[in-house]
Amino acid sequence: MSVAATRRLTTAQALVRFLAAQYTERDGVRHRLIAGTWGIFGHGNVAGLGQALVEYREAMPYHQGRNEQAMVHAAVGHARQLDRLSAQAVTTSIGPGATNLVTGAALATINRLPVLLLPGDYFASHAADPLLQQLEHPVEADVSVNDALRPVSRYFDRINRPEALLASALKAMRVLTDPAETGAVTLALPQDVQAEAYDWPEEFFADRIWRVRRPAPDPAELADAVQLIRSAARPLIVAGGGVHHSEAEGALKTLVDATGIPVASTQAGKGALRHDHPADLGGIGHTGTAVSDELARTADLVIGVGTRYSDFTTASGTLFQHPDVRFLNLNITAFDAHKLAAGTLVCDARAGLTALAEALPGHRVDAAYETEYRAGKARWEETVEAVFRADDDGAVPTQTQVLGALDAVVGDEDVVINAAGSLPGDLHKLWRARSPRQYHLEYGYSCMGYEIPAALGVQQAAPGTPVWALVGDGTYLMNPTEIVTAVQENLPVKLVLVQNHGYASIGGLSESVGAERFGTDYRHRVVDGSFTGAPLPVDLAANAASLGMDVLRARTVRELREALVTARAATRPTCVYVETAPPSADLPAEAWWDVPVAAVSAREAATGARKAYERAVADRRHHL
Repeated sequence: MSVAATRRLTTAQALVRFLAAQYTERDGVRHRLIAGTWGIFGHGNVAGLGQALVEYREAMPYHQGRNEQAMVHAAVGHARQLDRLSAQAVTTSIGPGATNLVTGAALATINRLPVLLLPGDYFASHAADPLLQQLEHPVEADVSVNDALRPVSRYFDRINRPEALLASALKAMRVLTDPAETGAVTLALPQDVQAEAYDWPEEFFADRIWRVRRPAPDPAELADAVQLIRSAARPLIVAGGGVHHSEAEGALKTLVDATGIPVASTQAGKGALRHDHPADLGGIGHTGTAVSDELARTADLVIGVGTRYSDFTTASGTLFQHPDVRFLNLNITAFDAHKLAAGTLVCDARAGLTALAEALPGHRVDAAYETEYRAGKARWEETVEAVFRADDDGAVPTQTQVLGALDAVVGDEDVVINAAGSLPGDLHKLWRARSPRQYHLEYGYSCMGYEIPAALGVQQAAPGTPVWALVGDGTYLMNPTEIVTAVQENLPVKLVLVQNHGYASIGGLSESVGAERFGTDYRHRVVDGSFTGAPLPVDLAANAASLGMDVLRARTVRELREALVTARAATRPTCVYVETAPPSADLPAEAWWDVPVAAVSAREAATGARKAYERAVADRRHHL
C-alpha cells in the first residue's frame, strides 16, 4: 500500500505556502490570488505567521503597515484596481490589533471587494488563559474579540486544530473568488495552533486555479428584459460598480451606441462610459448632475447594472417619480437584482449587456429623447467649466477650482482616489472620467482615512501609474500613518491635501438639519461650546513632510497648477498642500437625502429644518 506524500510544517507555514499557490483565471487571463501580505506583528502572530513569512519570504511578498485598519484599506484598493481578480492578506496580533480590522472589513464587504484577514487569537488549548489582551467572556469561553469580525465577514472560521485548515482554507478561497459572494474573509488563528506542527498532504500545496465565473442570463429573464426595454419610451441605465468589476465597459458602450439609452452612474460606477460619450450623463442621485436627476425623475424604465441602489442613488426613495416607472436590474447577485420590485436579469454584467445588445437589433430610443438628454448634458458641461475656471490665477483657489486644476493635469491612465467629506459630492458631479479605472471613490462605507492607504494598494497593483489621493484636513487627521509605508516601499503616490479648517461636508449637513454646524469647525472653542476666531495653528503640510513626503505648498491657482505638474512627474511620495477659499458658486444637491430632523425643538434653526424635511419626505415612494 502506497503512503501519500506529506510535508511537516507548522500551521502558519502551511498557510503561507498554500496561499502562495492560489490563482484566479477569467477569460483565459491568470492572476495570483494572494499577491502579498500586509502585517503588523505583536504577540499572537509574530511567532507564527511572522516566522512563516520569513521562512517563505521569496514566495509571499510582505508589506509593513502602520495601522491595521489602513492595511485593510490598502488591500481593498489593490483588489479594486485589479477587478477583484487579485487580493492581499492582512495579519495582526490579538487584541486591539485584531479589533482595528473591523472597520476595514466592513468596508470591504459592503463594497463586495475581497480581502483575507488573518488575526491572531487566544490559545486554542486555553493553557495560558487569560492572555495579555484576551477578552474573557463569563459564559462563552470560546468567544474572543475576533468574533466582532463575524458580522462584517463573508466567511469566518477559527482554526482550532491544524487539520481544520485543510477544509477552511479552500472555503475561504471560494468566497474570495466568487463574484457574487466576495468580501472580507477571516481566518482567526490561535497562536498556539499557528506554531503547531502537522504532516500536511502535498496536494494542499499544489498550484490551484479558481476560475471566476461569468454566468449567462436565463433565457426567460432575458426575453422579459428585452420586452421591458422595447416598451419603454424614456429608459435610463444606472451603471454601478459591477460594470467595472466585470470589465463590462465595452459591452455597455456597445449597447448604448446601438440603442441610444443614456447612462447615469453611481459613485462606484462612474467611468463606465468615458465622460465625453454623448450618452454619459455623469453621476446620479443626491450628489448627481442636474441632467441625470432630471431624466431619472421622468424615466419610465430604470435599468440598474451592477448597482445595489444605496439611498444616495435613489435620493432616499424620492428620485424616480414617473407614475408608471418600472425597474430592470442586471446583477450577478439575486439579492441586489430583486431590489425595487424589479424585473431581474441575474448574470454577469458583461454577459448580460452583450446578450441584451444581441437581442435588441434595430431598437433605438426616440430621436427627441436623445436630443433632450444631449442638450441637458451640454448645459451641465457649461456648469462644470464655470466652477472649474479661475479668472484670477493669483487668487486662493476654491475646492472646485482645485479639481479643475487637477482635471487639466491628469492623463487617461491616472487614478484619483477619494472616500469621504465634501470632495465626493464635488467629484461625483464634476469629475470627467477618462478611463474605467480613473475614478476610484469608496462610497459604500464612505470611510474617512481610506484614501492614503488605498493609494498604496492601487500603486502596487499598477506600477508606473500616477495615483492621486485627495483628502481634506478632517480625513487626513484620521489616518496619515501609511505615508511612512509609502516612503519605505518607495511608492510614488501623490497626495492632494485640501485645508478647509473643519468638516466641510458634515458642517453643511449640520446646518441644513438645524444642528447649526455644532462641533464641525477646527477653531478655538469658547465657553458656550461653539467655535469662533482664527483656525487652530495646525500645519498639516509640515506633518506630511515629517513623515517623509516631499511637500509642495500652493497658495494660488497658478502655484497649484505648477505643483500638480511637478507632483505628477515625481518619483517619490509627494504632497500638494493647498488652503482653499470658500466656494465662489454654490453647487446645490440636485436631489434629496433623508437625514431625519428633530420633530420638536426650541431652536428656530431646527424647527425651520423640520418643515423642509416634512415637505421633502412626502415625495418618497415605495416601488412595489
